[in-house]
Amino acid sequence: MLNTPIVIFDFETTGLSIENGDRAIEIGAVKLERGVEVSNFSKLMNPGFRVSSFIEDYTGISNAMLAQAQSNAVVMNEFAEFIEGCDLVAHNASFDQRFLEMELAKINRKFNGDMFCSLLLSRRLIQEAPSHKLGELVRYLDLPMQGCFHRALDDARVTGHLWQHMLALVSGHLNGQVMDKPLINKLSKLPKAKIYQYLTSL
Repeated sequence: MLNTPIVIFDFETTGLSIENGDRAIEIGAVKLERGVEVSNFSKLMNPGFRVSSFIEDYTGISNAMLAQAQSNAVVMNEFAEFIEGCDLVAHNASFDQRFLEMELAKINRKFNGDMFCSLLLSRRLIQEAPSHKLGELVRYLDLPMQGCFHRALDDARVTGHLWQHMLALVSGHLNGQVMDKPLINKLSKLPKAKIYQYLTSL
């Protein structure tokens, strides 16, 4: 397992495009140290406008719930403190990273750690899965799942189970070598056809 603290996180958003003004409406995260959850973060945030009925149905987050929530600025300042000194993991991280960078930029803050994508890693380490969507991987691998999909903390927690499962797969090939961030980055970028050859060479 990686020795550095890592935060598995997930956003729920008003839509898919920050260019069209979409914003985050919920952030959920779990902080892991040596594979063990030591704390979590879960908050709704009010983007300052109403969300569509599609998003309400998709996430279960209603406009009435958001009306009672703190602003994005307040929540994201708290989240920036929560992730200080940690690296991040998300499933389809390019999506969550765009929203993270946008929301932090609006409050003049930055994330300076490393970002890892459990989706990219799963496509290489679990090639036999019928789909690499989070829900399909959870069912295929029979990972623990509490709560419901498309709520941020629940998705973050199950992504954490997936992440730990994949690190264990890699650990089985290391023969005492240390698993580090450069190794995870390399595995995430290798062509799928070369993964098993590379792992057996470790």
